[in-house]
Order: sequence, then C-alpha cells, then structure tokens
Amino acid sequence: MLAHMFRDKDVWGNKQDKHGAYLIDRSPEYFEPILNYLRHGQLIINEGINIRGVLEEARFFGIERLAEQLEVALKNTQPPEDHSPISRKEFVRFLLATPTKSELRCQGLNFSGADLSRLDLRYINFKMANLSRCNLTHANLCCSNLERADLSGANLDGANLQGVKMLCSNAEGASLKGCNFEDPSGLKANLEGANLKGVDMEGSQMPGINLRVATLKNATLKNCNLRGATLAGTDLENCDLSGCDLQEANLRGSNVKGAIFEEMLTPLHMSQSVR
Repeated sequence: MLAHMFRDKDVWGNKQDKHGAYLIDRSPEYFEPILNYLRHGQLIINEGINIRGVLEEARFFGIERLAEQLEVALKNTQPPEDHSPISRKEFVRFLLATPTKSELRCQGLNFSGADLSRLDLRYINFKMANLSRCNLTHANLCCSNLERADLSGANLDGANLQGVKMLCSNAEGASLKGCNFEDPSGLKANLEGANLKGVDMEGSQMPGINLRVATLKNATLKNCNLRGATLAGTDLENCDLSGCDLQEANLRGSNVKGAIFEEMLTPLHMSQSVR
C-alpha cells in the first residue's frame, strides 16, 4: 500500500509539507516501528507501545512479513492458558455467589479429581464437563445436566440423581452404589447411550430409568430397583443383575450374554427373545 501511495499521488491524494515531507494520517506511535523496519529490516518496538496496534498498522499497509513477526511477538506476550482443574474451594465460592434459582453454567469446565462430595449441585449444567475421578459421594445432583460429561473413575456413592440427564456421558469404571434415581414426581432419569462399562451401581434405586442403548458391560447392578426401566438395546454382557427388581422392565433387543439373573425378586418378562 505504501508503494501505491507514493507512486499514484493523484489517486491517493498524498500531501507534502513545505519541506517536502509526506504527510500520512496514521498514528505516529504505531507507525514508527514500521518505518524503522522499512529502513533497516529489523523489528524494534519500544517499551510501552502496544504490539497489537503495530500489528494492525502492518496489516493496513499490507506488509505481510512484518505482520507475521508481530503475530509471533504478540503470542509470546500472552499468559499461558490455564487448564488446571477447578478446586472445591473455588467452586464453593461460585455456588455461594449464585442465587438458588439461577442455573449455574459449568459446561465444558474441568473439575478432574475435585472433591465435590455432599454439595448441593441441583440444576447445574455440567454438559461436556470433565468430572473424571471426582468425589461426588452424597452430592445432590437432582435435575443436573451431565450430558456427554466425563465421569470416568468418579465416585458417586449415595448421590441423589433424581431426574438427572446423562445422555452419552462417559462413566466407565465409576462407582454409583446406593444412588437414588427415583423422583416421586415422576421425572425419569435419562442415561440413554451412556458408557457405563464396569460401573458398580449395587443397591441403587432406578425405577423407570432410561438406559436405552447404554453400555453396561461387566457392570454390577446387584439388588437394584429397575422396575419399569427401559433397557432396550442395552449391552448387559457379563452384567451382574442378581437380586434386581426387573418387573415391567423393557429388555427388547438387549445383549444379556453372560449376564447373571440369580435370586431375582420378580419374574423377568421380555417382549421378545434376547440375543
């Protein structure tokens, strides 16, 4: 652009002062490093000058090679991104500052390994959050959104999961012993498509729960209440269902290869043969 400005004077309407100096309507603070670069080919920016301002000038004048150097210099001045997990102390501070009727947005946040046990986490949006290896024992997660969240290796023993949404979540290897999924108002917990490989859900209350096409391979569901549960297309291979209440449960198309149904409390009724 500078070449055009000096070559096509009439087109650009360039002005000169009485000494013959060209007058350019740009910020002298940001243009000076560019002028010096054109003189000797070295990028020198004095302290206190915003690199972003010089970068925009370089882009304006179409000096691509200088713009590339400035982009690298600008990136080096930025603080490194903090991907460290949120601690219990930090999260409790957020909870205390949020009105009880307001939804706390925690979508995609990193809580890996945090101790969130016994906290009131009702109605919080944990969609796609990292909750792997978290301690969520006896936490109240009523109606919270855990869709596509990572709960692998987490401990949710005794947690209140009434009306929870865990669609396509990853809870492989997690512990959910003695959890309560039963909502007296009739709101059903939804774990459709969830990865529950190897989970321990012994003694959990799950009447009417939606586990459609979920993966429960090698899981422990001993003495669970699964009355009226939707288990259609669910992978129950090598799953321990001994002592479960499966009255009116829908097991259509589920995989029960190697599953244990010993000492069942009620007869197992299937709408069609299982494979």
